[in-house]
Parts: sequence; structure tokens; C-alpha cells
Amino acid sequence: MAISGSATPLISLNAVVVDTETTGLDPAKARVIDIGTVPLKSGKLDEAAALRRLINPGEPIPPAATKIHRIDDAAVADAPRFAAVWPASSQPLGEAVWIGHTLGFDLAVLKRECERAGLTWRAPRTLDTQLLAQVVEPRLGGYTLEHLASWLGVTVSDRHSAVGDAILTARIFLALLPKLREGNIRTLAEAEKACLALSEVLDDQHRAGWEQAVAQPRGRVRGSLDRIDTYPYRHRVADVMTADVRSIAATAPLSEALDVMVRDKISSLLVAPADLAGPLRVADAAIVTERDVMRAIGERGVDALARPVGDIASRPVVALPRAAFVYRALGRMSRHRLRHLVVENEDGEVCGIVSSRDLLKLRAQELTILGDLLDHAEDVQDLGAAWSRLPRAAEGLLAEGVCARDIAAVISRELGALTRRAGVLAERRMLAEGKGKPPCPYALCVLGSAGRGESLLAMDQDNALVFAEGEPGGAEDLWFKDYAIIVADILHEVGVPYCTGGVMARNDAWRGSLATWRARLGSWLTRSSPADLLAVDIFFDLLAVHGDARLANRIWRDGFDAAEGNVVFAKLLAEAGGEVTPGLTILGGIRTEGGRIDLKRAGLFGIVTLARVLAVRYHFVERSTPARLAAAIALGRSVGDLEALGRAQATFLDLILAQQLADMHAGQPPGNKVEVRSLNTEQRASLKAALGAVQHLSTLTQDLLY
Repeated sequence: MAISGSATPLISLNAVVVDTETTGLDPAKARVIDIGTVPLKSGKLDEAAALRRLINPGEPIPPAATKIHRIDDAAVADAPRFAAVWPASSQPLGEAVWIGHTLGFDLAVLKRECERAGLTWRAPRTLDTQLLAQVVEPRLGGYTLEHLASWLGVTVSDRHSAVGDAILTARIFLALLPKLREGNIRTLAEAEKACLALSEVLDDQHRAGWEQAVAQPRGRVRGSLDRIDTYPYRHRVADVMTADVRSIAATAPLSEALDVMVRDKISSLLVAPADLAGPLRVADAAIVTERDVMRAIGERGVDALARPVGDIASRPVVALPRAAFVYRALGRMSRHRLRHLVVENEDGEVCGIVSSRDLLKLRAQELTILGDLLDHAEDVQDLGAAWSRLPRAAEGLLAEGVCARDIAAVISRELGALTRRAGVLAERRMLAEGKGKPPCPYALCVLGSAGRGESLLAMDQDNALVFAEGEPGGAEDLWFKDYAIIVADILHEVGVPYCTGGVMARNDAWRGSLATWRARLGSWLTRSSPADLLAVDIFFDLLAVHGDARLANRIWRDGFDAAEGNVVFAKLLAEAGGEVTPGLTILGGIRTEGGRIDLKRAGLFGIVTLARVLAVRYHFVERSTPARLAAAIALGRSVGDLEALGRAQATFLDLILAQQLADMHAGQPPGNKVEVRSLNTEQRASLKAALGAVQHLSTLTQDLLY
């Protein structure tokens, strides 16, 4: 079972909804007389593409069957036989998931027809709306299409025709998705696992001669993407960019730009406003390339050389942050067919440029477009389809030997990109609903592991909003509240669930103007109890992913400045984080529950908390845990202990990610609990060493704070 398909959100599923009409209800004897299909494309129902094929069964149709579906012998007299219809009819179904209602019956009849005709039967991957409804509401009075349509508010039409029932089944499936999501069933594999738990229902269907309408998880399928070029996933744009960026004023003649390019042997120049004072911002920049010059001369001859370079420059420029991974640059340049990409710093200022020549040595593969798929998703379904690629990327990188710490950085960047796109879609929805554009500049931010660059595949939302002006409860605040609710809903639908701790911009405590945030910081610094600072710590991981990053950077740095040297505040933050759950027994064994150990609670969380607290105490203005630990090591105290914590974090991340991928293959939601018996001898030894390194975190924290 390929993990890419398993991790696909149900809202973005590529599927074909299938229904048959037959000569009877005994799957061993019934013959197919009508096949109806309708596609779901990235979770969207395409009724216009519905297909119907009538089939002559080669035997009389019983009157009792005709009474139900209104198909008699005359209706199929000129229709082809199954053997002539099925090869062409099954081809469009391809590798798509099949969805049906009481699908096990249809599968059994179709399989038997293939056997009669001497055709190969290939069991598809399937979902059954009857089973899904029983998962969602086991106490419903009935599970017929009519029952479910009434319960879900779906209109019934053209009942007992194959196409009509396929369309009705598709609408019921889509109506079930929010209810499945409420039960934390978001992906194809999670839906399959939930249906497999209905063992009594499946046993009854088996006794009736039906095929099983949901497949058991299969072994891991290795594809071509398991071996990938890892350089683009381990290196940042800053590693390959040219920092010495040449620019020219927009009013300068084109001849001057050409002279600079020839003299300096460069293929592009940035074009800046003539009245520029200070750093060039990406929003104000344009670019002129060799191609632009040749095109201008080709159109106007030598007269073009006297024109202002700003007249032929391209704007707006296409840019990426310098912290983006190289694979994002590959994808962006491929999508836009560019040879040059501008690089920006955290404040939106130009800091470099990447050319196609810089990237020739890198192989662009399918996964390099993942980021651009997120950046250009037009709706929630597209966003979910793009997001479902992420586990496959992580699996390929892990198989290639990339450490989980580097993979976590990739995942975090893409979680930021997902949040950014949710912000864009939310702005569009606000405008469509007549609520207007943003009332002032703002920054949408991620916090916690996403802000630190340490997210793995088990994640929820941690986000915040900083806007330029406005009072709590004022017009600006209310606009951003509605906006933040939409952002949270989009992320939840795609597969990043609501934060159980409420750390989301939709909640008042994580949204506000610069003035509100500064007041909030002042309030935090005067608290006297750890309970008053729950969840406050992740503010220091805050990272802007959409909007005006300068607003977020300003308040983030203000937080570090305000807390610098405040030992009491740092101590309260440490206490608010709680104690690490002991991971080793008295005899040095690994402490498990149900055969697993929660490595987030047993160590990872404690390391992150210590590193963050030290950053706050000693003014290490860093986000990532390794960077914070490195800064603490530079103080020259407890160096060995801190280095051991760095190694322990890497071990915990490696083991957690491997377990998450294994669980996703098995149809289980990814978590932080690792199955100890599946570890080899070397992994067990590494785990014990890592758990030993965190045994005395409380003492180490006290020693380093004072």
C-alpha cells in the first residue's frame, strides 16, 4: 500500500463511484445489466463525466428485478455482452479508488462476470459508504441510500439507475466527510482501518458471498521516488545563491544595463526605483535579463538602447526566502519557466539571486514541485492533494539516509507554506463574503515546532496573528478574527487539526495589534505562577509565513529583549513546561506502556523546553533547538550535558519519524509513541543513551539558569 495514496486526505481523493444493476441479489448467480460510474477528481464530483453502459446478460431478466430498476429484456436486446464491455469500461477506472454503497456485492458480481468471460479481475482499492456511515453513527436506524440521504440532507433522484445511484452515493460520501473528520478520520488509510474494525458486518457480508469492500493494509510498496536526490532537501537557497546582487536605477538607459552585464559577466540585473533610499525590497524590485535585452533590440533595433531600463524590466519579480530549501527553488523556476529567482531576507528585502546555472547540477524530480502545488492551490481540495505528497517525500528522504532533523526542517517549511496558502484562500473568501480586504498590514505566523523547524508528521495547528493597529474587539480585530477562523477551518479540513490547547489566531489570546502584543508581553513578564504561563513559551518560536513579516519579527524580538536577564520569568517558563516522564526503569530498562514509549513526553519536549528557556534567559535570539543549544554550549557551562541533549534530540526525531511512517502504512494516525520491540539492537542502545541524557533535566535547568 503506497504511503502517498494512504495519506491522501479524503477531501482530495481521486476516485470513481461505481454502481451496478443486476438480474438478482444472489452474487453467485446475478448478471450485470447496467454499470454506472461518476468520477471524483481531487475530491470534486464531476457529474458531467458520468458514464452508463447497458449490458445484455444473455438470459431473461426476472420481472421482480425489472420492477426495481425498470430495465427489461427489450432495453438490453441490442446491448453488448459483458466480455465486450468490461475491458473498455474498466480502463478509465485505472488506479483510482472505487467508492460504492454495499460495494462488496458489486465487486462479487463483477468478479464473477470476469471469471465467466475469461477476463482478468484486479481487485481495486475501495471505500463503502455503508461501512463509513456505520463508523460515524453506529446507532442509525438504517443504512440504505434513502436512510443516509435523509440523515445527511442529500436529495434523492433517479433512484435504482446505475448512474443515478452512483451520483447519489458520491453525494453521500462527500456529506460524510465532515462527520468522519470529527472522529479524526481524515485520510484514505484511516478510513480503511476504521471500516476494517467493523468485523461483524464484514463477516456477515462474507457469508452472503460478497467480496470484502475494504482492503487489508498491504506491505510497503517501493517506487521510483524512494531513491531521490537529497541535495535539494538538505540545502537552503542561501547555500547556492549569489549574494552580490547588481542593480540599476529604473531610469538608466538600457545601454547602461547592457554594459554592466557584459562587464561583470552576469545574465541579469535587478532594477530599483530611481528614488530608492535604503535596501531594495522585493515588492519594489523588477528584473532585466539577457533575454529581455535581446527581445527589446529585436523589436526596436538600436533605438531600444536609449529607452529607460525600467520600461522593459519584468515585474513583479518571483522570489523565495533565503531559508527556503533548494527544492523549492527548483519547483518555482520550473513552474514559471524562469532562469533567475530573487532571494529575500526575513524583512522582505532582496539579499541574493539564484540562476538556473547555479542549479544545473541538481536533478529536479517530481517532489520538487510539492511546494509550488501548495503555493498555487486554488481551493481546499487542491491544497489537500498537494499536502498528501509530504509523507512520501519524508519516506524517500529517510530511505536515502537523510536524518530526521533535516527532514523535520523540510516538513516545517511546507507546513508554513500550507498555512500561508490557507491565509491567501481565507483572504479571498473574506472578499467574496463582502467583508473586504485586510484593514491594515498583518503577519500570519506559525509557532511551536513549525516555527522551530522541527515538525514531524504528527502535527496540529499552532498559529498567531500580528496586525499593525487596532484595539481588542475593535473593527480590525473582528475582521482578523473572522479571517483566522477561516484559516483554521481550512487547515483542519486539509489534515492539520485544530490545536487542543487553543493556540490559534481564531482565539483572542493569540491575535492582536503590535500594541496588544506588547501589552501581552508585559503581562506575561509580571506573572508569578507557572499556571499563568501555560502555552506562552511557544511565542518565542514565532515565525511569520504570510503577510508583512516585519511586524512579526518586531514583536518576536521585543519578546526576547523584554525577557533578557529575567531569571524569574525563565524559571516560571521552565516550570510551566512540566516534568519529563521518566523513560528508563530503575534497572535501566526502557519504560513502556502497551509496548510503546512516548518519546515526546519522555525526552523531546524536555530538551526543547530547556533550550527555549536558556534562549529567553540569555538572549539567544534563535528559533531552532540545535541553534539554541549551540549558543548555550558557547557559554562554556555543562558542555558535555548539552552536547548529549543535542544527540538525544536527533535520536528521538529519527525514531519517531520512522514509527510515524510505519503507522501511516498500517492506516494509523501518526503519533509520538515508538514501538520498542521493533527496534534493532543499535537503535535500542541509542534510545537508552538518549533517555539517560534527559534523566536530570530539572537539575541541569536549575544549574544553567543561575
